[in-house]
Amino acid sequence: MEELKHDLLINKYTKVYHEENFQFNAPHYFEVVQPANDEILQTIHFQEGAIKEYGVNGVMNEDLIVMVISRLEHFNQSDFKCKENSMAITKLEEALLWLRKRTMSREQRGVEGTHTK
Repeated sequence: MEELKHDLLINKYTKVYHEENFQFNAPHYFEVVQPANDEILQTIHFQEGAIKEYGVNGVMNEDLIVMVISRLEHFNQSDFKCKENSMAITKLEEALLWLRKRTMSREQRGVEGTHTK
C-alpha cells in the first residue's frame, strides 16, 4: 500500500493508503489507518471497471460525496453549524452536479457503463 499524499491532507489523526498497482487508471482500494498503532479504521473499495462490463463491485465517487454532505448537513442542524460547513456542502453538491453531467453526457452518447470514450 502507498500512502496518499495531498497538500491539504492532514495526517495528524489518520493516514490514507491506496493500492500501488491498479487497473482502470486509478486506485480502487483505500485504507484509513490510525497512525499511532497502524490500526485499519476503514477500508473503501471503489467500483472497478465499467458496470456494464464488470457489474457493480464497489462504491461510486458519488456515494462518498453524498455521505459527507449528509454529515455536514446534520452538523449544521446542531450547535456546530458554521459557514465553512455550508460552503463545503455547496462545493460538494457542485462536484455531484459535474459528475452527473459527465454521466448524462455518456448516457446521451450511448457509452455510459462501458470503457468506450
